[in-house]
Amino acid sequence: MIFLNTVPLMISTKDLAYISDMFDWNFIASKKARHFANEITDPEIKELIERVSTMHAEHCRKLINILR
Repeated sequence: MIFLNTVPLMISTKDLAYISDMFDWNFIASKKARHFANEITDPEIKELIERVSTMHAEHCRKLINILR
């Protein structure tokens, strides 16, 4: 598998659609994790779920930066 360290100057419409899908998946996962973290009373589990939310939010930021 080849990984690119830089984003190409031109992204195909198929690539853009996949990036959009990845953003949606991560955004929804972040929102759901944040919601469930607010429902949890156990501090250890709450922290873990908050970290999951933060991780997915960071993935969203990275995907947005690809498109800039």
